[in-house]
Amino acid sequence: MSIIIFFVILLILVIVHEAGHFYSAKKFSIRVDEFGFGFPPKLYGKKVGETEYSFNLLPIGGFVKIFGENPDDENTFGPDKDRSFINKPKWQQAIVLGAGVFANFLLAWVLFSFGFMSGMPTSVSNVNADYSLEDVRLLIVSVIPESPAEKAGLESGDTIVSLQSGNDLVTTDVNPEILKSFVSENANKEIEIGYYRAGEENVDYLKVIPASENGGEPMIGISMDLVGVAKLPIFKAFSEGMKYTLFATKSTAVGLYSLIKEAILGRGSMEYITGPVGMVGIVGDAYDLGISYLLSFAAIISINLAIINLLPFPALDGGRLFFLLIEKIKGSRLNPRFTNAANLVGFAILILFMIAVTYHDITLLF
Repeated sequence: MSIIIFFVILLILVIVHEAGHFYSAKKFSIRVDEFGFGFPPKLYGKKVGETEYSFNLLPIGGFVKIFGENPDDENTFGPDKDRSFINKPKWQQAIVLGAGVFANFLLAWVLFSFGFMSGMPTSVSNVNADYSLEDVRLLIVSVIPESPAEKAGLESGDTIVSLQSGNDLVTTDVNPEILKSFVSENANKEIEIGYYRAGEENVDYLKVIPASENGGEPMIGISMDLVGVAKLPIFKAFSEGMKYTLFATKSTAVGLYSLIKEAILGRGSMEYITGPVGMVGIVGDAYDLGISYLLSFAAIISINLAIINLLPFPALDGGRLFFLLIEKIKGSRLNPRFTNAANLVGFAILILFMIAVTYHDITLLF
């Protein structure tokens, strides 16, 4: 089921992104030769009007084949040159190139907004004064590897409902401060934690002994947050959806910058990168948690897709925009052989990178 949901999400994200390019190109009377989901070899294609719609074997992306995007003699000087991308004004080219990214940001906004309408899990610390949360609970956000919590069996997404050590018992209003205090007061003692997991109705119990490193504070090895459900009316939902989109965009951009910086400095790690195989598992977890989590996950992936496409790397939208900027500054076109070769090399590097990430994902399964 997770695989099916993942491919449905991927299909929607790709179609929305490429539809942005497609729609803007059509608006400027640019010929679109193909709208493809996945990368060749082609499995199926059907021509409607002047555009062929195709499904391809490698379901890791998609493309719109715009006439004149890769310049040659035919689309530059041929009989249909007036409908060629390369012969359109620079501002129209920029809009066509950026339309896919804009469409992904727009989709993220819509998904977050629908999440708020259906009931969005929201941190208590992020709540505005003009609305309140229902079903507030202490949620485990992440579990530190090899920590007492992980060894005991706690997982991210678990909700902590009770704490007990000997006669010391907490069963109501468990929050981060209470848990930290409880762990500190019962250092080196066995603590029984009552929790329930998404998709399960009954409360389960496990035992964990806090540990401290180098004489520091005792801990069980989790990060946590008080989370409730915000269910908002349509106009408020779209307002909060926009705020979440802006926040997620900023966080994603900062994270990507840090990742690239560490890679340049030689400190990069595949540990922080997840490909299609790893994302299937994340989709399954989000699906188990509920529709609002799934919508949020899809929105975040849409934002990631938009930001990555903005990178000034050949074959990406950002790379083509960068070449366009150079042409605008120098007042003449770049050599088509150079731009086509650069985009081809960039595409090959991206495919190899995707293969490497996928291989890394597979190795983690064994």
